[in-house]
Amino acid sequence: MLSPYASVFREGLFQGQVALVTGAGSGIGRCTVHELAALGARVALLGRKEDKLKAVAAEIGAEARTYGCDIREEDAVAKTVARVLADFGRIDCLVNNAGGQFGSPLEKISAKGWDAVVRTNLTGGFLVARECYTQWMKGAASGAIVNMIADMWNGMPGMGHSGAARAGMLNFTETAALEWAPIRVNAVAPGWIASSGLDHYPQEMAEHIRALPKRVPLGRLGTESEVSAAIVFLLSPAAAFISGSCLRVDGAVPSAKRVADRIGSGSSTPAFDGFHLAKKPKVLE
Repeated sequence: MLSPYASVFREGLFQGQVALVTGAGSGIGRCTVHELAALGARVALLGRKEDKLKAVAAEIGAEARTYGCDIREEDAVAKTVARVLADFGRIDCLVNNAGGQFGSPLEKISAKGWDAVVRTNLTGGFLVARECYTQWMKGAASGAIVNMIADMWNGMPGMGHSGAARAGMLNFTETAALEWAPIRVNAVAPGWIASSGLDHYPQEMAEHIRALPKRVPLGRLGTESEVSAAIVFLLSPAAAFISGSCLRVDGAVPSAKRVADRIGSGSSTPAFDGFHLAKKPKVLE
């Protein structure tokens, strides 16, 4: 028998609330819905692959429902948010986690490839947030949104399409925090996280991925639980006066000068991993 999610937040923190999480079928999204559910929230899992969503919902139990949706399609997003509201009656929290990209130098990215990544990482997030706001949060005059971005500071070589989209999502976050107040809108920017997503990159990137901890001042990769904890904090009452902000979860990587010969002392911080179902990515084994 596995132990329950070991959240650092108090039991029942989100009791009576409904949280919609996109990209909930794996990785950080899966971890986050587990933590929110463990803290009392009823959770709506949104993603493109319903089989993955249903597997996660089965892990959580009766308070989880799944919604297959391509967040890049405007009509589908509007209808899906309406379905969530019909099922749950409210949406208190939105975690805009869905995203994806592929590695490529800028000169080799086609217009189709660029558009696919921007629509997934920027346009889709905007559409889901807009529908949650217009269909529920605006009228309720309450709610919190957390948009997932990435460590795109100082450029994102090898993934310029994703870096541009994530930077756009940060600006959207800042604008929405102004236009939609008192709805709180914030962002979380994960750095290199030991998530299942690492196993989706080509085999030729494996050596590069395994060498990443040497470039992190804190000496290791982050965990899915550490990102989820940042998301939960921004959704919680403790962040009631925080909006338009971005919380970095990256081990201080953007602060390290690219030309530095050495960063940190060579040791690392203890990792927090409260997710009882977390597995080490195969690429790191």
